[in-house]
Amino acid sequence: MTLIAGVGMVPFKKPGASATYIEMGCEAARAALQDACVSYDSVQQAIVGYVYGDSTSGQAAMYRVGMTGIPIVNVNNNCSTGSSALFIARQLIESGVADCILVLGFEQMTSGALQSYWNDRPNPMVRFEDTADRLFPGSRDVPSAIRLFGGAGKAYLEKFDANAALFAKVRAKASKHASMNPLAVFRQIMTEEEVMMAPEICPGAGLTRLMACPPTCGAAAALLVSEDFAQKNGIKPAVTIRAQAMTTDTASTFESGSMMDLVGYSMSRAAAQQVYESAGIGPDAVDVCELHDCFAPNEVLAYEALGLCAEGDASRFVSDGDNTYGGRCVTNPSGGLLSKGHPLGATGLAQCYELVQQLRGSAEQRQVANARLALQHNIGLGGAAVVTLYERV
Repeated sequence: MTLIAGVGMVPFKKPGASATYIEMGCEAARAALQDACVSYDSVQQAIVGYVYGDSTSGQAAMYRVGMTGIPIVNVNNNCSTGSSALFIARQLIESGVADCILVLGFEQMTSGALQSYWNDRPNPMVRFEDTADRLFPGSRDVPSAIRLFGGAGKAYLEKFDANAALFAKVRAKASKHASMNPLAVFRQIMTEEEVMMAPEICPGAGLTRLMACPPTCGAAAALLVSEDFAQKNGIKPAVTIRAQAMTTDTASTFESGSMMDLVGYSMSRAAAQQVYESAGIGPDAVDVCELHDCFAPNEVLAYEALGLCAEGDASRFVSDGDNTYGGRCVTNPSGGLLSKGHPLGATGLAQCYELVQQLRGSAEQRQVANARLALQHNIGLGGAAVVTLYERV
């Protein structure tokens, strides 16, 4: 069993307004150690995730915390980087390789759409973009991430005869949740009408600028320990990882003819099923969920991929308020990527931070009543999906 002994997070900020990744990473790591009441000398390994940064950026951040000679592993798995680092650490704990691991994620981003900085070699997203050319013709001039998720949203609306107002409702909900989160970058409440009236960013897909997450800078961390370490050191964590799964693309991603699969729908569904089977529960048992809402359409896809509602039933799920307080499963109480922000390498650990607070009962205004089981969903195109189930001890 893997226990979450401590978590830490810095307030997310707009590009240009944050400290450096070294300073943010150090602050988040120290906060997790302080939260756990564990000294850095007790940490046996560090797993550090980031997407946009030079090699050994993880060491640069961790050396500010301490220089004890421990293994420091750098991870890059696109937007699922933080959860991928968490996945590696949990495996090391449960295999007995280590008893105390610090997991850190950070990102110092620039303004504007995501881009590749390596133009002299094959882009790993080429196959995805070529498939999008075939499934969503006429969209080549749209930035890659917007194009892919916009096309997936368009495919969903057409498949289930839904309206783009569904995405606007999701976005408005995110803003309401974020208004209660002091660590979120955007805390202003917006209406469905404001979301719909924003400039369109993907022609033909019903996707507006306010339905996309902003580039963000930030850092978050978690300290994972074994039961034996916790007992020997007098630690009484309130949260454990009950089940976890990572999946990657299969041939169906490109062969199914679905833009939804192209952005990880099948990956997410497979990972969620593995988690539910491992834990011996169904999605109805989940009280609170932090899911990957990099674009409002992807939150809708995630509802169904994670089994929070039936396929094609997201419109009713949202209209009935089952995705917010008083409903069936509170999704993204933090405000999600849409309002909290999405510093790529930090996102998975920020989701962990929020869910640990929820299960501890320390989420203040955002607290989900009697939360016992919490689900985390984090995807990265290219691709990987990580689903984690946390349980209150």
